[in-house]
Amino acid sequence: MTTIEILGFTSAFLTTFSFLPQVIQVFKTRDTASLSLAMYSIFTVGVAGWLVYGIFKQDSAVIVANMVTLLLSACILSMKLYNDFATKRSKKLHEGDHLEECVN
Repeated sequence: MTTIEILGFTSAFLTTFSFLPQVIQVFKTRDTASLSLAMYSIFTVGVAGWLVYGIFKQDSAVIVANMVTLLLSACILSMKLYNDFATKRSKKLHEGDHLEECVN
């Protein structure tokens, strides 16, 4: 393995696993309120693009890093989508209860 390949894999490892603390925090607390849905959506699509790019270029560091990053960012995005949907549903149900109280 060349020095530049070692640099590539080391950098890929560091940037990829920088998401691990966020994933752990999100799954531990189930709190995604402060996370941007737009950012994680755009980021996840971008990472998927980098994965495809790495596959076409046959670059192992890009492929491995973006496979793992895609998995981690998709986990966060999934939890964010789930929580946003559940919050909106809960607010609608609560508003419906309030309207019933007003009518009665």
